[in-house]
Amino acid sequence: MEAKRSRPDRTLVVILAALGVLVVFALVVVFTRGEPGQLDAGTPEGVVQQYSAAVIDGDEAAAMEYLVPELADECVRMPTSEPAGIRVTLVGTTERDDTADVDVLIVTTYGDGPFGSSEYEERGVFDLVRVDGEWRIESAPWPLTICDPMAVRG
Repeated sequence: MEAKRSRPDRTLVVILAALGVLVVFALVVVFTRGEPGQLDAGTPEGVVQQYSAAVIDGDEAAAMEYLVPELADECVRMPTSEPAGIRVTLVGTTERDDTADVDVLIVTTYGDGPFGSSEYEERGVFDLVRVDGEWRIESAPWPLTICDPMAVRG
């Protein structure tokens, strides 16, 4: 007598195939999402994005271009410390005729410890004003400040 071979249940095969397709799709989405898109440099958010990128990259000369002229001209540089990983996320913007506030979330990551890296998260606000039709930063949150607001050049 020959033993009857059991066939796998078709429902189980379909479920496993669908699950496999979902996993592949999720991996493709995660690995191809890339860098955040560039915002319009003529908007308060775009100015903050460009300034923040310059500060994070250590390009203070480029960052100074986004400051109000009186702050840039009188800038006393902040002392620099060991670089940390900084990530800036846009929370919201309040735009008025000649002023704007850009609310951001700043996440700072410090080295590796025995339990992994440590992170510090804080909200910050950039104050912007319109200068000759262009948005310029009047004040920046502390982790992204390159000019000492308390120092006055003599």
